[in-house]
Amino acid sequence: MGEDTETGHPPPHPTRNRSAGRWRLVTVALLVLAVALMLTGQFLGLPGLDVFGTQVKDRSGPAVLKSVQDLSRYEGAAGTYQVVVDLEHDARFLPDSIRGTRTLYVANGSVGAYVDLGRLGDDAVTVGADRTEATLRLPHARLAAPALDPERSYAVSKQRGLLDRLGDLFSDNPASEQAVNVLAARRIGDAARESGLTSRAERNTTEMLQKLLRGLGFERVTVTYT
Repeated sequence: MGEDTETGHPPPHPTRNRSAGRWRLVTVALLVLAVALMLTGQFLGLPGLDVFGTQVKDRSGPAVLKSVQDLSRYEGAAGTYQVVVDLEHDARFLPDSIRGTRTLYVANGSVGAYVDLGRLGDDAVTVGADRTEATLRLPHARLAAPALDPERSYAVSKQRGLLDRLGDLFSDNPASEQAVNVLAARRIGDAARESGLTSRAERNTTEMLQKLLRGLGFERVTVTYT
């Protein structure tokens, strides 16, 4: 007789071993399926395939005051602009489907035009002897830095090659978002310069000063820009 018969222990049940093996296979198959769905949703950008779900938590710290600057500017005009940025990064000797990104971004922002009244010299204002005539010599209007509106700016599409998608799984690339924002601000600044915003600011500044000084009793007010 065998050893199990002599000791009185029953032989192992083959059905129980097969059942445990099937459960292991089912568990592994479910894990593989979940990972496959997650990767598919990541590559194709399908939020419905995000099987694990995401939560947004704001852990930002308080704002820190870095500097304070006193301003003596009169903003005579401001413009709101929209620009479509099409930014593409290609890799040499590799097709776009393997390595490369292309971002289509709609940016909305504003630019102000101002006259700096804080650097006027002693000869900037000349008053006549009878105090009825005044001449003002001001610097030309300048453009402020473009300010993007994050609530009205958005990415229409973002195409990435296979290697770029794999890289996004393990690390973020904030430099790519920064490049789009920098280019959008540059394009909005160019549009502001081409739209004659500074000329409008000078006209509005002239009208403001003329009304102000005439209210003080001056009958003739001349404003020039140098």
